[in-house]
Order: sequence, then structure tokens, then C-alpha cells
Amino acid sequence: MKKNLLNSDDHLYLQVADGLEKMIAEEVLRIGDKLPSVRVLSEEYGISMGTAFQAYYHLEGRGLIESRPKSGYYVRFNHRRFPKLPSPVQPDTLSHDVSVKEMIASIYRDIVASDVINFALAVPDASLLPTAKINKSVVYALRNTADHCINYEHTQGNVELRQQIAKLAFNWGGKIKTDEVVVTSGCLEAITLCLKAVTDHGDTVAVECPNYFGVYQAVESLGLKVVEIPADPVTGLDLDCLQKTIKKYDIKACLCVPNFNNPLGSCMPDENKKKLVEIITKHNIPLIEDDIYGELYFGKKRPHTCKYYDTKGLVMHCSSLSKSLAPGYRIGWCMPGKFFEQVKHLKRIQNISSPTLTQAAMAHFLKNGRYEYHLKNLRKALHTQSMRYVQAIIEYFPSDTKVSRPHGGFTLWLELNKKVNCFALRNEAMKHKISFVPGKIFSASCNYSNCMRISFGKPWTEDMDYGLMMLGKLIAKMSR
Repeated sequence: MKKNLLNSDDHLYLQVADGLEKMIAEEVLRIGDKLPSVRVLSEEYGISMGTAFQAYYHLEGRGLIESRPKSGYYVRFNHRRFPKLPSPVQPDTLSHDVSVKEMIASIYRDIVASDVINFALAVPDASLLPTAKINKSVVYALRNTADHCINYEHTQGNVELRQQIAKLAFNWGGKIKTDEVVVTSGCLEAITLCLKAVTDHGDTVAVECPNYFGVYQAVESLGLKVVEIPADPVTGLDLDCLQKTIKKYDIKACLCVPNFNNPLGSCMPDENKKKLVEIITKHNIPLIEDDIYGELYFGKKRPHTCKYYDTKGLVMHCSSLSKSLAPGYRIGWCMPGKFFEQVKHLKRIQNISSPTLTQAAMAHFLKNGRYEYHLKNLRKALHTQSMRYVQAIIEYFPSDTKVSRPHGGFTLWLELNKKVNCFALRNEAMKHKISFVPGKIFSASCNYSNCMRISFGKPWTEDMDYGLMMLGKLIAKMSR
């Protein structure tokens, strides 16, 4: 890459860094190779010494290169040298009751514990959030909202907030009107309302597997049965299996996470999303789309949603600000399509409305254009953290460990030696104050006993390094 090619909207140092990263990935620059000095790099690219330093600092932060005292910079890691991908598991294609409550209850208190090295909680670390600016929006809302946010908000949600949510839909090509949005208390409430709107007790729903354990709790609480549809660690939901399942069972709804599935991190290709919408449209089956991680992409472009391809109003799009901005504010929403009135009615019955203050504060924050700037920084941080975590896993875990390759979101999915029971591993890890989530709770049919989810939501520190090193030792011991 030459100086005349540094002409995109990205900062110059990022363009230089991206060029070097590509050379590392293609092994033009191999692990152990010495990089040009800062002075040579600045001359070669026609950039300042400061910009050259920034490029190297960026690559060092991602763990791709290292600085050696009095020697210079060297290639440290090639991110294409990932371990093998986890194997897709074929869940029982049977309609059955859900029973994950006890398993989840047994570990949930550890997920939120403050005195552990936490690889369990899939939310951004507080240090990555614009707390001061959010607080300013809260103050603004208190001072400028009628009755100082004391009264109930509209059942459908704050008008200004719904306008801003409708604008966010432009990021994935959506043409959503303000009146098509229902604000909820987080994404899980949105999913639960959608399930209630289209199912009755005893109905069967198709659920992507593995899937977030909170979804199974919601399904269980409604007395529904599930058929689990396997998901590929790269492309997501198995559409062929879904079609076979639809022919076999009376499926009342389908639920999946097309963009950066929790825990797999898979992202369904756009052509698959289009095909999925075609399948559910043909059979008149509502699709509940959980897009809570959609804005947390590591690439250049936000992936489309299933809602983008929906022409019949069958896609019930759900999302929230919990994973990207303010977890504790519990601001979620759904765009329920043709089921809008049912969802709105259920929202009114369930809790009248979501909290007034947090809605008004988030509306102000989004309106002032602060969200996209924050997202750019958050995406960069999460991408960097994912690389550092993977490097540590490669270094510390047994060589037969398989690791997912997420292009967004918060989580890594690990498949360990079949001798390893991750519930037992969790118990041993907690003796060392280390927390993670065993894979078994991501399935109603109790698959994935030798799998685990690692969240990379926390910035890389010595504690994180120690935690993964200790986990690696425990896994190696159990693998013998």
C-alpha cells in the first residue's frame, strides 16, 4: 500500500494498520518477522512519525505485534491461525418440554458476582460505556420532561425514543415508522411479548440451538414445547433442518438470532436470511428475530436483518440498548409487524409501560448523535478484546480445543475434549474465583456438556490472562 491509496474516510493510522494486518494474515509478514522502524514506516507510507506510532500501537493493542526493548516491533500473532471450529451438534428433533430452570438457577448468582474473574457476563464492561454523557442525558430528561418523569409513559413508549429507534433501523435498510415500534423493558421482554402474541400454552416453537438460556426460560414460563434446530458456528440456523421440522410438526413460531448468535457468534449470510423469510412466509409462521447484537459488528458494514426481507409483517424484530449502551436501563423494543396490536395489548396488561426516566434519557442521548460515535469505539474495543482472548486460549488451553470465530458480539464458544464436563469444570474454576457459563444450559435437550461460553466483554488485563491460564490448567487436568 502506498501513500496515494490512503484516501478513505478512515483515520490514516487505521488504514496503515489494516494494510499491515492483511500482510500478516496472508503471511507476507510471518510470526517473528521484524517490522520496519517507525521512521521507515512513516517514509514508506508518507505519514508522520506520530501516525506510524499510532498504527503500531493499534496492532500491538490487538495482540498482532509486540515491542521488544531496544530492538523494534515484531509480528506476534496471525489471527488466521485459529483452532478448528466447534462441531455442529444435532439436537433431538423432537418436540419436548423445556426444563432448564434448575440448571440456570444453580449458576446465575455466580454470573453477577463481583469478586470473581468474570468470563460469564455477556455485557460490555462499564469502562467501555459513555457513563458521563448518559448521566447528562438523565439530568436533561429530569429537567425538561413534563412532570419530571414522574408519571406513566405511553404504553407504546416515549414518542421521541420511538422516533430514534425507527432511525436506527436505517442502519440495516429498514423503513420503520414511529408507530410501528413498541418500547419494552429489555430485549427479553420484547421476545416474551412476541411469543405470547402468537402462541398458546402447549404450542410448539422452533428454536435455534444453541441459544441464549434466557430464551429457554421464557419458553418454559409460557408452557411451550420446543424443537431445537441446529446452528452452524459460522452461518447460523440450519435451514434444511428447519424445513423438515416444519413438515413434521405444527410450528407456531420460529425464534433465532441471525446476527452474532449468543453463544456461537455466528452471523447468518444475507442470502440465508432472505431464504428464511421465504420459508416462514410460505408456511405463515411468525419469525421472532432477536437482533440485540446486530450493531456490534467487527467488519465495515452492519449486517442486514430478517426484517429487511419481510413483506408480509411476519417478522417480529426485537432488540435493545442493553448490550451496547446501558444494560441497567432496560430499554428494548420490538417491531411486531402484523401482530402490533396484540403485542401492544399484552404490554399494557403486563406492566402498563416501561420506565419514563430511562426512556427520556435514552431518547435524548440518541437524538444528539452520540450513539454512533460510541458504537465505533465499542466495536473497535470488542474486536481487539476478542483477538487477545483467542490468543490466550491458543496459548493456555489444550491443543484439541475448538473455538468459534465471531465477527461481532461478545462471546466465544469453545468445544473441549469429550472427557471434560463443563459443569464440573465450573465448580473447580469457582474455587479459584473464576466464572464462565457451561454449554449445557444453552440447550433444552442438554447437549454441549463439553462446551463453554467465554465472554470477552471485559478489557484485557492481567486478571483476564491469569483466569484463562488457570482455566487451561484445569481443562488439561480433566482431559487426561
